[in-house]
Amino acid sequence: MIVVTGGAGFIGSAFVWKLNQQGIENIVIVDNLGTSEKWKNLVNLRFLEYIHKDDFLQMIYADQVPFTARAVIHLGACSSTTERDADYLWRNNYLYTCRLADWAIRNGIRFIYASSAATYGNGTLGFSDDDALTPTLKPINMYGYSKQVFDLWTLRRGAEKQLAGIKFFNVFGPNEYHKGDMTSVVFKAFHQIRATGQVRLFKSHRPEYADGGQLRDFVYIKDCIEIMWWLLENKDANGIFNVGTGKSRSWNDLINAVFAAMQLPTRIEYFDMPEGLRNQYQYFTEAKMDKLQAAGCPVAFRALEDSVRDYVTGHLMQADPYL
Repeated sequence: MIVVTGGAGFIGSAFVWKLNQQGIENIVIVDNLGTSEKWKNLVNLRFLEYIHKDDFLQMIYADQVPFTARAVIHLGACSSTTERDADYLWRNNYLYTCRLADWAIRNGIRFIYASSAATYGNGTLGFSDDDALTPTLKPINMYGYSKQVFDLWTLRRGAEKQLAGIKFFNVFGPNEYHKGDMTSVVFKAFHQIRATGQVRLFKSHRPEYADGGQLRDFVYIKDCIEIMWWLLENKDANGIFNVGTGKSRSWNDLINAVFAAMQLPTRIEYFDMPEGLRNQYQYFTEAKMDKLQAAGCPVAFRALEDSVRDYVTGHLMQADPYL
């Protein structure tokens, strides 16, 4: 049995889709569906059971998990970078992960979890996933910190030799539709273009970056799940790894790719970034990918333009945009 926490969410449901593509249906999805629309991510998928995240944690505390798991893919977390309830993030993102990892390690269960590039803060210390750098990182929002403290928990216990952590960079692609303000700019741009014929982007408030010239490492969900599959199949590939393309691109590049996929001329309007975001805004991210490559991962990332075209034409333009 494979447990996927956050299995109804963006990356979780995409990974369940990948498992289904491999003929695997012995899957338990752990999540909190609530009143959101993420249940729609499950409609096309095949799995055995859904368990509420609180119920699953109680099963672990009571040592009464009613099945034998061979792997836990832990993607369940609050992923909002603007969440202000620090106590909630501490309980939901950090403590829950600690309990789950401890249970998995004690029982010899493969454990793969989601960290985040948000741990790198403003990027002044670079974007290396070298373990020696991790304790020096200073996230600039509570979400990033909730991921950072579990990375540190892992290193303090030497657990990085027994599990795999993934520092996702700017992931976009199908099944993100329920995320509201946290959807990717590709998704938002597609709908802005349909509604208004143009896209609005933040102006730059640093002279070294032109408007729309801020840089991100954009990575397609379909490439991410290939890496996750490889980590599941290669149990000796342990550690905390970056998952990005290793090549930063500008917001302008991204928007040009969306317009091109829709076969329309590019029209961009730049507007001032809200004051409250300016001290938390990353102007540059770019994953160093040496560590994952050294571990032997063979996954090659597709070009940004190809990824955007696949997402727009293969999903957003379709009657059923889901995986």
